[in-house]
Amino acid sequence: MVTTLRSFSHSVALIKVHIVFVTKYRHPVITEMIEADIKTLTESICAKSDCILENAKADLGTRDHIHLLIDLAPKVSVSRLCNTIKTVTSREIRKRYAEQLKPYYWKPVFWKRGFSVISSGGAPLSVLKQYIENQGYDD
Repeated sequence: MVTTLRSFSHSVALIKVHIVFVTKYRHPVITEMIEADIKTLTESICAKSDCILENAKADLGTRDHIHLLIDLAPKVSVSRLCNTIKTVTSREIRKRYAEQLKPYYWKPVFWKRGFSVISSGGAPLSVLKQYIENQGYDD
């Protein structure tokens, strides 16, 4: 996992986000093959957006959600990236696994409407707050 700053045209950044997508109605439909396809599709989408998919893993116990760890480019909106990933993966998974998903979904859906995104990495919040409050003193 990359922990150094990445350089862009006018900035440097290290923005890690942990994203969770849940299947519609929490149906247990994510298999190892679907997980692999979601990972491949997400890597491709991230590469086009100058982002890096660092890790992707579905909970194969409940088979109803997937966790993604993405190194985000500063020019990319988290909500736009999430919506693109959900749209493309939903369309492709429904197309590739139509028969397998047929008992669960009769409408063109795969993911639940929302998503969870949590920033991660770097210093703990208490250290950042202390650093900001001490600005101007003994620089």
